[in-house]
Amino acid sequence: MNQIKQLFGQTAIYGMGTVVPRLLNYILLTPFFTRIFKLGEYGIVTELYAYVVFLLVILTYGMETGFFRYAEKYRNKDQVFSTSLISLFATSTIFIMAVWLFAKNIADILGYTDHKEYIIQIGLIVGIDAFSAIPFARLRQKNKAMKFAIIKIAGVLINICLNFLLLFFIPKYELHTKYVFISYLYRPEIGVGYVFISNLIASIFTLLMLAGEIFKTNLRFDRILWKEMILYSLPLLVAGLAGTVNETLDRVLLKHLIEGNVNPLEQLGIYGANYKIAVLMQLFIQMFRFAAEPFYFSKASESKAKELFADVMKYFIISCMLIFLVVTLYIDFFRYFIGKNFHEGLNIVPIILYAIFLLGVFFNLSIWYKLTNLTKYGAMITITGAFITFIINWLFIPRYGYIASAWAHLICYLTMVVISYFIGKKYYDVPYKLKSIVIYALVPVLIYKFANWLNIEAGGIKIILHTVLLLVFVMMVVIIEKRNIKSIFINSE
Repeated sequence: MNQIKQLFGQTAIYGMGTVVPRLLNYILLTPFFTRIFKLGEYGIVTELYAYVVFLLVILTYGMETGFFRYAEKYRNKDQVFSTSLISLFATSTIFIMAVWLFAKNIADILGYTDHKEYIIQIGLIVGIDAFSAIPFARLRQKNKAMKFAIIKIAGVLINICLNFLLLFFIPKYELHTKYVFISYLYRPEIGVGYVFISNLIASIFTLLMLAGEIFKTNLRFDRILWKEMILYSLPLLVAGLAGTVNETLDRVLLKHLIEGNVNPLEQLGIYGANYKIAVLMQLFIQMFRFAAEPFYFSKASESKAKELFADVMKYFIISCMLIFLVVTLYIDFFRYFIGKNFHEGLNIVPIILYAIFLLGVFFNLSIWYKLTNLTKYGAMITITGAFITFIINWLFIPRYGYIASAWAHLICYLTMVVISYFIGKKYYDVPYKLKSIVIYALVPVLIYKFANWLNIEAGGIKIILHTVLLLVFVMMVVIIEKRNIKSIFINSE
């Protein structure tokens, strides 16, 4: 049980590097952007960052997980790091050069004919961040969670400060007209482009902070090792691509499939803003993943590894459902993190939250094909999910708009969870406690539905009642898990 405590302790530390930066974005940038940009302008930000997510998966091509796998398998961890790093450097450099050469053509295809600079900026961000993935993975593999966190936070703070400087302080106080040197750096017509410029500068700064980790290793490329890693990682690339399709395809299709008199970019902006409210679930899953991936690989050889993994799944689900209830029961508070013009999309927030939770469950289940080197099954499952995502969005966006996209996420991830569970039982049977899992996964949904059914308008009474409902779930968990909680957090073995 203390191993679970260790895992969630590492998760908390990685939270400083993942939750704090994204929470800062959530608390500061999302409210800021949704108040200074028009619906369509925020739609541009939403769309182009959807491409960033997709391209980062391609440019890292499963090497992060491959690095963890072979760092445990090979004694010479420096060689694994060096080979991975050189591989990503080569592919990232080629990608940046290609984007630079064909920026105009890409801009024409995406509908940004007058803004090819957006394409160049996005290309540079993706190339630099992809290359930075392996140094960050190295920090995780060496359990340098604090250094990981500091670098992540520093990069995000720079990004936030630059956005406020370029989009608020300089134009508000007309600093570009008062100071000559600022007039050379600032152009009001750039507008939304400053979002990407700020991100690019932050990415460059982050890479410079990782330089020490990069250059203190003797860089040498091992072709044989690289071939082994690629064979292991490429199915993960396919799985990652399919997973990214699941995550971002809606934001691409919404722009082209929405019909009627509504502005597609405005609808995309509303969808993207409300999706951001689910960020707490995304943040927890991301920081858990950073800690869990090396944890799973390091514990796999132990005699009771499968029982340990089953317990991890259970407590992961409990944690996610607490987040689900906090956000949905106090949505009247969370809605203020986006501009009032975006509030019409609040009805998708519970659906997105639960969909992201299911994605986290799938990540936990996926350990069976990573540990057994059967990564091809991961690719097959996520491709199935991508197909479901595409079909639902294609058929129902014209009629239901972004609500169809929200349900597509949930149905897709639920299907992936079910398929992964049953195939996993055949190749790496983890004794998951299904009864507990079903209870913990469904009771919060019933609590949320009950709260909505009551439909109390009075603010104070509503907060008190919803707090009582949240405590009901907490007490249920404490009563059922009393003995296990005591062994994790009180007993020391």
